[in-house]
Formats: sequence, structure tokens, C-alpha cells
Amino acid sequence: MAPEQRRSTFRPCIDLHEGQVKQIVGGTLSDCNDDGLKTNFVATQPPEYFAGKYRDNGLEGGHVIKLGPRNDEAARRALAEWRDHLQIGGGITSDNAKEWLDAGASKIIVTSYLFPGGNFDLERLQTISSLVGKDKLVVDVSCRRRGDKWFVAMNKWQDITTMEVNKENLDVLAQYCNEFLIHAADVEGLCQGIDEELVKKLGEWVTIPTTYAGGAKSISDLETVNRLSGGQVDLTYGSSLDIFGGVVSFDELVKASNQ
Repeated sequence: MAPEQRRSTFRPCIDLHEGQVKQIVGGTLSDCNDDGLKTNFVATQPPEYFAGKYRDNGLEGGHVIKLGPRNDEAARRALAEWRDHLQIGGGITSDNAKEWLDAGASKIIVTSYLFPGGNFDLERLQTISSLVGKDKLVVDVSCRRRGDKWFVAMNKWQDITTMEVNKENLDVLAQYCNEFLIHAADVEGLCQGIDEELVKKLGEWVTIPTTYAGGAKSISDLETVNRLSGGQVDLTYGSSLDIFGGVVSFDELVKASNQ
């Protein structure tokens, strides 16, 4: 009997900015100032509320992302609410990685640390992989489109690195981590549809668990990602969810994901 075909599932998120759970248009974050920041939603509930909601619905593989400084306390509270089930990203380096695992993260997520000066540093990847273990490491290859290609974006997606997102480079990264997180920064937070071309390519390229985020606007997008990626890529919903002020029913999405 042939093994059952894997299906794409819903992966939740908790995005933190200035200690609050927010949904932000991805391309508007900046280290310099917040004048151009476009915020879709600011939660009245604390981060641990959302962590508890994900726990109660059995939603594995979610990520907590610290968007800038002054988010550590909020992140710790979210992780403590569902220890060893939520991933943590944002400012993770070899110096603090183990600290976040001790705080209750299931895995740590790294991007900018791997690209000093915008250039990929294999030695840094090897170092942090050896430090925490390949099974505890997620590499965030969030990207921006340039022509018909995609390049890894770092520092809140403001700086484009020299690394192209393609099968060759993903295969190199996959030797040292066991999961990818990929925000399509150009469509993140816009609720105007996913980057279907990128999702299809990821389905052809990836050999390890991969979560795509960016542009999901309806429950049907989950089936679209499943079809385009052959079930190889999972989907994060953010601004479009009703729990974040959007129109997509969280409860109905959970049901659809569990079918």
C-alpha cells in the first residue's frame, strides 16, 4: 500500500513589535525609524493568549518572531505558555541561541546572523548548527523578488543579500538545519494573495519541512499551496485571520487544516 501523500497544513505565528502582538506590512519595517511603518493590527491580548490558543487547537510548528528590540519579555511569556512547541526568531545568534531553547523554544530561527555584510557565511551556519543541533535549527530564507528570481532578505527584510533562493542553495542550507521558514516579504501583510510562483518552486526544490508566509487571504489558499507544492510546503496566515482583525475564520481554518 502506497504511503499517504503529505498535505500542506496551517502554521500559526506570533509577531512581536515593541512588546505587543502586531500584524505589520512586511516591507515597511525599518531600523532607522517607524515613520513608514504600516500596521494592520495591534492585539489587546498578551502574546501568551495566542500561544495558549494555538496549544488548545494542537497547532504545531508555529513561530514567534521578534521584530526589533524590546520584545524579549513578551517572547518569553509566549514560549512559557506552550513550552517546546513554538519556534523563536529575531536577533538569534550563536551567543543567545541556547538561552532561547532554555526559555522553552522548540527550535531557533536564524537569518541575519548568517549574512554578515549581506554575504552568506557558511562557517556561521555550521557553528550554530553544531551548537544547538541540526534538529533544533530553522533557517529563515525570507526573500524579495528581483526580476524572475528571489534573493534572501535580512534585517527586517530591508537588506537584500547576495544569496539567491534556488535548489542549489537550499540544498546547502538543508545540510545544517531541519526546517525552512520563508516569508515572501513583497506580499507579507498585504492580504492580496500568495506568491504562487515561489510556492510552486519551493515545492520542487525543498527536501526538508518548509513553511511559507505572505499574502494568504482566504481558506482556499491552503489548498492552493497544497496543490502547487505537492503538499511539501505549509502555510502561515497572519493579517487575514479574524483573531488578527481579518476576515478568515481561525476556527474554520483549523478545521480545514485538519481534514
